[in-house]
Amino acid sequence: MNAVIETVGLAKFFGDIHAVSGITLSIHQGEMFGLVGPDGAGKTTTIRMLCGILTPSSGSATVLGIDLLDDPDRVKKEIGYLSQKFSLYGDLTIDENIEFFAEINKVYDFKKPREELLEFTRLAPFRTRLAEKLSGGMKQKLALACTLIHTPKILLLDEPTTGVDPVSRRDFWRILQSLQQRGITIIMSTPYLDEAERCTRVGLISGGTLLQVDTPANLKKMMGGEVVEVVCDRVREAYRILKNDRQIREVQAFGDRLNIVLDNAVAQFPSIGTQLTDAGIRLVGWRVLSPSLENVFISLLTHPASNEAA
Repeated sequence: MNAVIETVGLAKFFGDIHAVSGITLSIHQGEMFGLVGPDGAGKTTTIRMLCGILTPSSGSATVLGIDLLDDPDRVKKEIGYLSQKFSLYGDLTIDENIEFFAEINKVYDFKKPREELLEFTRLAPFRTRLAEKLSGGMKQKLALACTLIHTPKILLLDEPTTGVDPVSRRDFWRILQSLQQRGITIIMSTPYLDEAERCTRVGLISGGTLLQVDTPANLKKMMGGEVVEVVCDRVREAYRILKNDRQIREVQAFGDRLNIVLDNAVAQFPSIGTQLTDAGIRLVGWRVLSPSLENVFISLLTHPASNEAA
């Protein structure tokens, strides 16, 4: 597969703060690549460097074969960038916003593609509405339409569904998958691990460091053992008890329940359940689950050395 983006040791420092530390990555044509991590992980900084908005402190990157450091303006002409915050003009209508972005991208014959984008994003019935009067989901679809008006080969989206209602979020993903089917390469950052499941490959990032890159299915295979969901009261106390049990590979807390990783759940869990009840903790129930990306991400953060070896 052809790599449309390649980085080697890409890093960005703000004084003593290492926002991104030496990312080496290849993204292929037609991929939907998810950069996944919590707030402050370095996702936005990475996206902005790939857009040519931020100059890297060290390392190198090429986008569509163009050296990002030598010619960032040429890179900007070939890509579409959707920022984390709504950045269009609230006092312009949907139609006027798309027209404005067409003109600044030197797309003068924009009327036909604008009609296609309005139908594609289902914004046609609202085309005369001011942008400031749109819902969160509609604003994001308008921002995407403006990003697409100059027909970019690569889309870089920075947390495009954050703060968007579930229905609009689903609609937005329908649009992204249609774009991918047309051959557009999509790189998106997201804090949502359920969204990462939809990507062809995922890069898990934390503290400016890329922890792992692979398909969602392959990442989940890293867990090993069996994940057991435990529902009980006094979850914090149960966590403290179980994290010292040597037969348990790992304990992860999720609100009102625990996930524990065992070699053999059926053989090992009865003694674990007894341990909890003997401590006065009421065990409501337990079940074996398929590992999730959330399990993998927490495991990487908790045991980085062992996962690197794996």
